[in-house]
Amino acid sequence: MPPGAARVESAGAVTAVRGTVLDAFFPQGAPPIGARLRCDSDADGEVISFVHSHLGQATVRAIAVDSTRGLRRGADIWSDGEPMTVPVGEALLGRVIDLRGRPLDDGPPLSDSERWPLLRPPPSPSERRPAGDLYPTGIKVIDLFCPFTQGGRVAVFGGAGVGKTIVLTEFIHNMVETLHGVVVFAGIGERSREGLELWQELSQRGFMNRTVMVFGQMKEPPGARFLVGQAALSVAEYFRDRQRRDVMFVVDNVYRHVQAGMEVSGLLGRLPSRVGYQPTLPADIAALEERITATRHGTMVSVQAVYVPADDYSDPAITHAFWHMDSALVLSREVAAEGIYPAVDPLQSTSKALDPSVVSQRHYEVAQEARRVLGRYEELRDLISMLGMDELSPEDRELVGRARRIRNFMTQPFFVAESFTGMPGRRVDPEQTVAGVASILAGDCDHLPEDALFMIGALEEARRS
Repeated sequence: MPPGAARVESAGAVTAVRGTVLDAFFPQGAPPIGARLRCDSDADGEVISFVHSHLGQATVRAIAVDSTRGLRRGADIWSDGEPMTVPVGEALLGRVIDLRGRPLDDGPPLSDSERWPLLRPPPSPSERRPAGDLYPTGIKVIDLFCPFTQGGRVAVFGGAGVGKTIVLTEFIHNMVETLHGVVVFAGIGERSREGLELWQELSQRGFMNRTVMVFGQMKEPPGARFLVGQAALSVAEYFRDRQRRDVMFVVDNVYRHVQAGMEVSGLLGRLPSRVGYQPTLPADIAALEERITATRHGTMVSVQAVYVPADDYSDPAITHAFWHMDSALVLSREVAAEGIYPAVDPLQSTSKALDPSVVSQRHYEVAQEARRVLGRYEELRDLISMLGMDELSPEDRELVGRARRIRNFMTQPFFVAESFTGMPGRRVDPEQTVAGVASILAGDCDHLPEDALFMIGALEEARRS
């Protein structure tokens, strides 16, 4: 088709409806894969879907992103061959939308905004830029054991109720103040309560004017939940590539993206793979993750919550997601049960940035020594519970005391939890964190009670108390 030529809509008819998957016949020939289809429902008005596969020369199978309630066989369906798109640009800052760009915040429609396709290819290798400088978060346990980098992908792994969303919200709070770009939040399968709480938090602190929130809520059809992450990425890519701005891309929750893909796969009639997941699980995760990268146009750092089903880190969805991450922050139910928040397990958390060539040599050595001390403490815990501290050697008693002080020092009051804890939030520079842990390891804090290091910011607070 010549550039600028108008697309001509072709009309067809719905031949089958199975949940949110429908088949349609187009006498003039099947629209291309990924093309948007429109049809009218007797119950909910217009139903939008996209072509998933061709069943023949004129028959397509499509996945609806709207409810198909009231849709019937024989209903008229139209396509102009264009892909599904989402509005992008400055007009989205401060707004809450769905994957089609419809406002969820009672604001005006975004009818005049430029629109980009939801499904876009990842940047080519020549466009990509390797991870850059450290990205300080102000959260002690992260900056010490699991540092982030500009342009990196970070995952917060954890089961239900261990604080993934709180960690993400605190990260957004700490970074937006110093971020010179924008935040794009993708709520995949979010509960409306969680979305409202995040919106209220960002609005109260004056950050919404630099934030775009794209939601595919839990009540939405699986097709919408499966694509909302791609829609949010298109919005983020516009700011990164067209406006050359730094972007913080936050996802909650990647596992719900996998679940939506599993539902869609079942409706398409595919045989399940391991543990009931869709056979396309690696490709589904890669299609989302490979687009999240820094390019020569701008930086994109991504922080993603990943729910761990039944706390099973060998689950296929978790292992496939882990392969794409530069840093993995593991939240532990056992740590949370001891009242340690954030409930990070420093022995399980990893980061490619914890390397002397990225962090300082001192940072690397302090982190490794702290891990050794905490690891030895874990080995001794059963012995302590059975026989008590008195049965340990003097060296081990000294080590246990320092391990407990490090563990308490890694706790931190969060700004976003002030209304629940009654404690003002703290933000700590990475240099202060490293210096504090180095002092504990050197024995400079052996005279301080262990509780004096619990829920504080920098180590100076404990020394002053």
